[in-house]
Order: sequence, then structure tokens, then C-alpha cells
Amino acid sequence: MFKETNINCKKITMEKEFIPYEQALDLKELGFDETCFGYYLASTLFISNDIVYNSTNIPVIEAPLYQQAFGWFRKKHGYTQYVREVKKDKYRFYIEKFDEKSYTSEFYDSHEEAELECLKKLIEIAKNK
Repeated sequence: MFKETNINCKKITMEKEFIPYEQALDLKELGFDETCFGYYLASTLFISNDIVYNSTNIPVIEAPLYQQAFGWFRKKHGYTQYVREVKKDKYRFYIEKFDEKSYTSEFYDSHEEAELECLKKLIEIAKNK
């Protein structure tokens, strides 16, 4: 038998773990085609653990997690990246590829902001190749 308990639960929001719609579109344009459990339908994020069957004319855009997007850039384009705190509450991103120019960012006020700007820079680099 289960005993009834009073558990204080917080709502867990995962939306911040997925890349934004604009960058998801850019990745699709660059050839990203991995299976994701997040997707955008008409720029609205949906999270599902099942295959999405689209019965509309609205395109479904895969919404990878940041981790998945960065992994794709490593595998597909050979870029490694990382974000680190370089001063108290100041973050920077670094992008490297063997035998190529490295990129270092300006300072950002949060890890999340630096991560998004790093993703945007990776997209820019890949588009210019």
C-alpha cells in the first residue's frame, strides 16, 4: 500500500534547455537532422518523447538541446567550444578547431547568455564556410 504524503513539488521548466527557434531554423538550413524530443511548430516549442506526426502544412523544426547542438557542431564541423567564468559573474565563450582560427568572445553577464552567443557564432562560422 502507498501512504499519502504531502510533497512540495516545483514545476520544472525545460524550455531554457532548448535552443531558440531562430537558431533551430539556422541549424536546419545547415543540415541538422538529428532526432530531438523538442520541436517547434509555428515557432511554438513542444516537448515530446514520441515521434511527431505532422498533419498540418506547418513545418516542424527540430529543437535540440544546447548540448545536442554543440555536439553536432563537434561531429559535423569539428568545432569544440566551451563557456567559462573568467571574472566574478562575467563569462566568455571559446571556439576552437584544429589548425584553424580560434574565437574568443566579449564578456557576458550569464553563462546562458554566453552559451547562446557561442551558438550564434558557430552558426555564423558554418554559414561562411
